[in-house]
Amino acid sequence: MLVDEVSIIIKGGHGGPGRVSFHKKKGAGPDGGNGGKGGDVWVEATPDLYALNRFVSKRVLAAPNGEPGGNNEKSGANAKDLILVMPIGTFITDEEDKEIELDEIGEKVLLAKGGLGGKGNAFFKSPSNTTPRYAQPGLTGEEKKLNLKLKLIADFGLIGLPNAGKSSILNELTSANAKIGDYPFTTLEPNLGILPPRHPERSEGSKILADIPGLIEGASEGKGLGHKFLKHIEKVKLLLHCISAESANPFADYKIILEELEKFNPKLLEKQEIILLTKSDLVDKKDLEKKIKDLNKTKKQIIPVSIHDWESLQSLIKILG
Repeated sequence: MLVDEVSIIIKGGHGGPGRVSFHKKKGAGPDGGNGGKGGDVWVEATPDLYALNRFVSKRVLAAPNGEPGGNNEKSGANAKDLILVMPIGTFITDEEDKEIELDEIGEKVLLAKGGLGGKGNAFFKSPSNTTPRYAQPGLTGEEKKLNLKLKLIADFGLIGLPNAGKSSILNELTSANAKIGDYPFTTLEPNLGILPPRHPERSEGSKILADIPGLIEGASEGKGLGHKFLKHIEKVKLLLHCISAESANPFADYKIILEELEKFNPKLLEKQEIILLTKSDLVDKKDLEKKIKDLNKTKKQIIPVSIHDWESLQSLIKILG
């Protein structure tokens, strides 16, 4: 199961306490060392879509504490930092509504600072205080309650009614292995695939393709499965609107999805969009032409495509490339 929203509490490590200690040699004075700094809490972005799942079972995460100071003015060791791994596209919001967006793989951001270590009694020695018998306890680290919300960052997003052929297209164009079937709601959570670069020697040309679970009429109000994933469409650069060529009324199908996008977020209608008339091999040429003509009312680019028609897939890849 894909977890795309969860709340956690993070804590920077407590600073180690300073030490109260004196040299064994009589009259030599204090030698208590300082405590080490508590660990910081960082976040690092990963391409792993399921990275938020690990926070369901463990929602309080604390960095290690600094080590106590030693004698002979030896400082305690600083604690190691805690690095939390979260998916690219995660929005991190604290209780003051400050927001961080992870939009680059490998990006690291400081979330909470660890506390400073306390000073040992050697630090407080002075001509007027030659035998201080106290040390600082060390400071507490920052503690924050965070809400994590994942919004997929993809170049292309496949949207449409259930059973419109989205997962099949994803599987054919990428190395994804999304589950498919001849019944609605086969896809229960988003799937990602990598569209290989047109020139294999240039890996930087790869594009991410997302299959968003089927929307239905009323999705923006909580019906079906799609409402849960509408937020993932917000970060997609280009929408590939899949409509089955077998549909009795493709234009009506198109309007259903369009209305749900507008209800959820009107800005989604400003996104660039291409209509894929899927399963084009299952209708005769005359019927296909009629449906394309009907969809011309959308004033969008329309591409008939079938997973059983290699040329149609290659034409689509060229456009996406």
